Amino acid sequence: MRLLEKELLDDPLYRVIDDEGVPLRDDWKSPFPAEELKELYYTMLFVREADLAAVSFQRQGRMYTYPPNLGQEAVSVALGHVVRKTDWLVPAFRELGAWLAKGVSLKEIFLYFRGNETAQRYVDAPNMLPIAVPIASQLPHALGIAKAVQLKKENSVVFTVVGDGGTSQGDFHEALNFAAVWKVPLVCIIQNNQFAISVPVKEQTASVNLAVKALAYGIKGIKADGNDFFAMHDVLVAASEHARSGDGPVLVEALTYRKGAHTTSDDPTKYRSKEEEETWEKKDPLKRLRSFLAKRNLWSEEEEQQRAQQYRIEINRQFEEAENHPDYTLDEVFDTMYAELPDGLVQQKNRYRQYESWKERQT
Repeated sequence: MRLLEKELLDDPLYRVIDDEGVPLRDDWKSPFPAEELKELYYTMLFVREADLAAVSFQRQGRMYTYPPNLGQEAVSVALGHVVRKTDWLVPAFRELGAWLAKGVSLKEIFLYFRGNETAQRYVDAPNMLPIAVPIASQLPHALGIAKAVQLKKENSVVFTVVGDGGTSQGDFHEALNFAAVWKVPLVCIIQNNQFAISVPVKEQTASVNLAVKALAYGIKGIKADGNDFFAMHDVLVAASEHARSGDGPVLVEALTYRKGAHTTSDDPTKYRSKEEEETWEKKDPLKRLRSFLAKRNLWSEEEEQQRAQQYRIEINRQFEEAENHPDYTLDEVFDTMYAELPDGLVQQKNRYRQYESWKERQT
């Protein structure tokens, strides 16, 4: 676990390739066979195509508010590659690649953002919690699951994700504090995409970085280049091995950049400059991995265009299935919340039935 022995106060950034896809060490070799690495790149491309399509569907009025993943694909795809079927994934709302790797279908994701809560049952995605929109509220849940894993002596790790703004929430402190005290198998990934909606990181914390907060809890922490797929994969493998071995939780800061809006209801031009966006465009995770592959004759523009076209067809197919999916029923709205419905919700449900009856009489 030497990778986790960095001196966080010196603000080191773990990187493997530079912005042009060139390895930073002459003796470094990719841990992936050539064809597997190609497929991982195309997984990132699929995530990007699905994300761009989701924004387009929202703009067409066919889907509700959506949080773009644009520019953060390396984090979620690396996480999706590391997390095992028996591991737990406790997400926030910007980890599309990891959700798909866990077994969630695009149709389920589209259904959720069309307002269908039943989609979050995730029938083929074991050990994954629903998307958590309230900031950092998922971290105590992840802690509780990790404690249960520990008590049951299961060989599982709980991965949870939070944004840079979430590190200012009490839930972040409480979860990491007790995760450290109990030495549970938890890996907490901070997607530091520079802005919590419009608030920059420098207004979130006076710390030298976000990973350094691990020192206060007495746990391992590391800051990695979140736009470097290889760096993220290395760090998440090391973190998962550390947590799985019983050595306690790990805090990972993934330094990345949200290229799109916070959500489709946001206008990032109000709080960041064109120059900043152009600087980060040079660090784009797909561009960097594509450059690495191209230098080894593992990528061609023709193949990418063919794949992208195939992906768009599949994405549109799954969205049309979601669009034609029946609405969930009133019973499903209420009856899945409690084993025995409290009186207050029984009254709400009855009042809504009365409202529906009134509407029918008006037509």
